[in-house]
Amino acid sequence: MNLIHLTNIAINAALSAGEVIQKHMNETVAVEKKEGGSSYASQVVTAVDLACETAILSHLLPTCEEFDLALLSEETEDDGGRFDKDFFWCIDPMDGTLAFIEKRPGFSVSIALVAKDGTPYIGVVFDPSTDSLYYASRGNGAYKNGHPWKIKNTNDHLTYVTDHKLNDTPHKIQIEEILNKNAKRLDLNGIKEVDGAGAVLNAILVLENGPACMMKLPKKENGGGSIWDFVATACIYQELGLHPTDFEGGRLKLNRKTNTFMNQEGILYTNY
Repeated sequence: MNLIHLTNIAINAALSAGEVIQKHMNETVAVEKKEGGSSYASQVVTAVDLACETAILSHLLPTCEEFDLALLSEETEDDGGRFDKDFFWCIDPMDGTLAFIEKRPGFSVSIALVAKDGTPYIGVVFDPSTDSLYYASRGNGAYKNGHPWKIKNTNDHLTYVTDHKLNDTPHKIQIEEILNKNAKRLDLNGIKEVDGAGAVLNAILVLENGPACMMKLPKKENGGGSIWDFVATACIYQELGLHPTDFEGGRLKLNRKTNTFMNQEGILYTNY
């Protein structure tokens, strides 16, 4: 299987979805509810999400037949094919729908190719607000806008990247303790917060604002993001020599059989 060839197909698929988003970025769109996690952000969907999925599938479905790949997409019912095939495409046609609805940056397109054991082999992220394209494939490095990407941790503070403001987070005290401990360990001058994006761009913002981290603590309620929120960026991180984990430092379970949610173990992304 030619990863470079499939990466280029995934890039074209992401850019096609990005064009759909850009056409509607300044329009008022109707919002519908769907079954999701415990947060409002996971329960909203628009016609733009669905149009993005259609655009992506026009590129990816032919590869499913040619290379015997399964498919998992946020906006399509999980058919379980990801447990039978050796690899599956994992798609979030538009992550950060709430940001898109509210007309602020933070939404993106995310496409990944994942092995049955949960190892990400391709990760593609497109940010329509900035026309920024990030991608990686296993063993071939990570790229930003077509150039090899080497991150630089230049800040003198620790950046905490989050979808919700820390003051609105149930485990605020515990998170503050973790952040302060790491800032001290890294000899940094305090903590600054970047908030409001979806999980996919939050992981990218960690790389762009180093030293930085994002985390989700384990919880009982369904949520904490789903597989498609983390798998593309997990590939990009791995090709940068970084290792996103669950909250306790274990391997991310990116093809869990019970459901797609990541709340059981939480997540931890750092660039240090």
